[in-house]
Amino acid sequence: MKKEVRTVIYDDELRLEAYCFEGIMQPFPNHFHEYYVIGSVENGKRCLSCKNKEYTLQRGNIVLFNPGDNHACVQGDDGTLDYRALNISRESMLNLTEEVTGKRELPGFSENVIFDEEVACYLHSLHEMIMKGFNDLGKEENLLLLISLLIQRYGQPFEQCIPECRDEIEKACRFMEQHFSEHIYLDQICYLAGLSKSTLLRAFTKSKGVTPYSYLQNIRIGEAKKLLEQGLTPVEAALQTGFSDQSHFTNYFNRYIGLAPGAYREIFLTKENSEDKKHGK
Repeated sequence: MKKEVRTVIYDDELRLEAYCFEGIMQPFPNHFHEYYVIGSVENGKRCLSCKNKEYTLQRGNIVLFNPGDNHACVQGDDGTLDYRALNISRESMLNLTEEVTGKRELPGFSENVIFDEEVACYLHSLHEMIMKGFNDLGKEENLLLLISLLIQRYGQPFEQCIPECRDEIEKACRFMEQHFSEHIYLDQICYLAGLSKSTLLRAFTKSKGVTPYSYLQNIRIGEAKKLLEQGLTPVEAALQTGFSDQSHFTNYFNRYIGLAPGAYREIFLTKENSEDKKHGK
């Protein structure tokens, strides 16, 4: 069986994350991200579920996830998956969109799975430059051309990609986003939203594509990533984001991100040490 390799690099100049998974079979449960994902299937077959639609991903497919798009995937055959992708924060996407369109507004991708050779060409070239540590003009140029092409062909105002949500569900979401580090009970959320447990679960899952508990864990993982990037240990990150113990935290982090918390933290520690050596510290 092909050896499994997982590589993640944060590009300080472009302010985005590039990663490459080779030879993986790991399933990913239904979840979402707070950032945009632009990915490419390099090899293998994958079954993707995204916003209540089913897709069969194959070599050459490009996936586009807006922030909040719930999705899950499993291997579709006995082989393994090779996959490369970019993670772009909302703030970085705002800056890119303003450069491209002159308007400071978030785009929303109208399709989640596409086959577009021109988009793939820009994505592959940009990804390769980031992985090899290039710092020339071509890297930023490729990123702007990629975003420009995606907005032109698949873009629409971000608000149109967000399903209509009842006020009660938005109240529940805001509560979890503000109190993710605490021990939250379903009774608390129901009381705040003014809904019974069964009604909340049905309405929330229909609106967000994930259960309230899964939504909370996604928020916690997103916050934990920020802490790990700042150099906090996995134990500290787990405690500050509301996980009951490090084992629980590590399990969820690996399921959603595809890396162990320590491995993710090491990416930023290595970069910081390299910068210190470069400046003679």
